[in-house]
Amino acid sequence: MPAKFKPILNILLWILIIFLGYKTYMSVYEPIKFNKTKNKRYAEVIESLIDIRDSQLAHKTVTGKFAENFDGLIKFIDTAQFTITQRRDSSVIDEVLTKQFGVDMKKDIVIIDTLGYVPVKDSLFKKSNRYKTMMNVPVGEDGAKFKMESGFIMQNNINIPVFEASVTKDVILFDQDKDLLVQENQVVSVDGVNGDKLKVGSMEEVKTIGNWPKTYGAAE
Repeated sequence: MPAKFKPILNILLWILIIFLGYKTYMSVYEPIKFNKTKNKRYAEVIESLIDIRDSQLAHKTVTGKFAENFDGLIKFIDTAQFTITQRRDSSVIDEVLTKQFGVDMKKDIVIIDTLGYVPVKDSLFKKSNRYKTMMNVPVGEDGAKFKMESGFIMQNNINIPVFEASVTKDVILFDQDKDLLVQENQVVSVDGVNGDKLKVGSMEEVKTIGNWPKTYGAAE
């Protein structure tokens, strides 16, 4: 090779080395960056899902079923009250046994006294009004909202109320690397969020827990 081309070749080799080094660095850095963003966003989404779950459980405690939509759930929190009760043991005359044996016979009973009422809002959210916007996904795609369903499933000939609130990973991580997002949607791991969404509750079985691992906080 003529000597005059050697400087050019050296420059090209250095460009190639820098390019390959950059590609190697990015192949390591991008997943780290993706996971950091994912974990931060998942944590915020989970906080909202827990608020939704707690609100729905309160609705079921008071009404016997889960709310059908967010408007109804928010109205419930604004207006509903928990009843504070006290259970105490007592006894009364058992009229059947008394008549049968000719002497006073008693039977044990449980008396439930109503002590007062506490607003659901104060019990769940104290002075915060964040429940008014809990339908909004707090991170990810602008304007995205949680999907929420409720209904009943038959189990042992009994209609049992169920609900589910969810948001897809595609919404939460819409602006992230698409190849890494595809991988995330296919996760099957004990320390990851399995499937293509974050959710709490289920429309197929009786449960009110979330589908995230303990690394993100308690699921129930």
